[in-house]
Amino acid sequence: MTKLRFGMFGTGFWSTFQLNGWNETGEVECVALYNRTKSKALRLAEQFGIAAEHVYDDPAALLANEQLDFVDICTAIETHYPLTQMAADRGLAVVCQKPMATTLVECTALVEVCKVANVPLYINENWRWQYPMRQLKAALDTGRIGQVFRARIDYRTNFPVFDNQPFLKDVEQFILSDIGSHILDTARFLFGDATHLTCQTYRVHSDIKGEDVATVMLHMQSGATVVCEMSYASRREHDRFPETYVQIEGDRGFLELGPDYWIRETTDAGTLSTRHKPPRYSWADPAYDIVHSSIVPAQRNIARALKGLEHGETNGDDNLKTMQLVYKAYESAGEHRVIAL
Repeated sequence: MTKLRFGMFGTGFWSTFQLNGWNETGEVECVALYNRTKSKALRLAEQFGIAAEHVYDDPAALLANEQLDFVDICTAIETHYPLTQMAADRGLAVVCQKPMATTLVECTALVEVCKVANVPLYINENWRWQYPMRQLKAALDTGRIGQVFRARIDYRTNFPVFDNQPFLKDVEQFILSDIGSHILDTARFLFGDATHLTCQTYRVHSDIKGEDVATVMLHMQSGATVVCEMSYASRREHDRFPETYVQIEGDRGFLELGPDYWIRETTDAGTLSTRHKPPRYSWADPAYDIVHSSIVPAQRNIARALKGLEHGETNGDDNLKTMQLVYKAYESAGEHRVIAL
């Protein structure tokens, strides 16, 4: 099948990795770029062989002048809804960066805009596509550890994330929106949907506006309890940013994704340990290797879904459930109460 043509909105920190990820899929071709600062878009265009006449500082002009199959929105969260509206009005499929939008109301409206226009919507959510996380899910689905009754998802680090993304210091809602959208989506991927939650947040770094620590406890439809711990202020002896650890307790065993991509499964038969190192790409930043490698299968799934070849996991309806967890967690933390979902 021919490659799908798309335009990318936004040429900031993540755009280089996202474009490389798209190229790795072999399914699509970026033919146009938009950025409010055109010089930044021109630099990225040169890097990826996109002619200058296909670079814009006006998103409406890009949409009017280019022949596209979809748009990839990789801009600041407050622009996601209006850019989605513009693309949907032209009948274009939308791929939107996480987190979906600034409020749960806006997230719901964004999904509805695409439904009314009858265009596909996918959220570029890659955490569930990390190679060791997929292998953990496969092991969990065998049922060897039995019925899950409790689990813990652990993302705690002291990595200086504000050094390469300084704009995060000024975000009013930080870790739940930024990392929580990943971690809570992973919880849904592994364990299904929740019925209610409670959350506590904390700010350790004194020079930021938002929270840099959050703990969310989910009560799942299955009856299991899942605790999600997130922190950019935890000093650990062996800090392996940006790895996520998972511990799962079942009535017949224990399953763990630990440091350095090791999965350990303990049952009456003993403990089986296997290592699941993610693939390495030359364009990936080694500090973000596991994250950047997960971009490829995430975007391959989206591209093939747009072609009608497979189910797109992170579609708008599915990710809306994740964003409900994010914004209900903020509500719980602000009101100090359990929130029904």
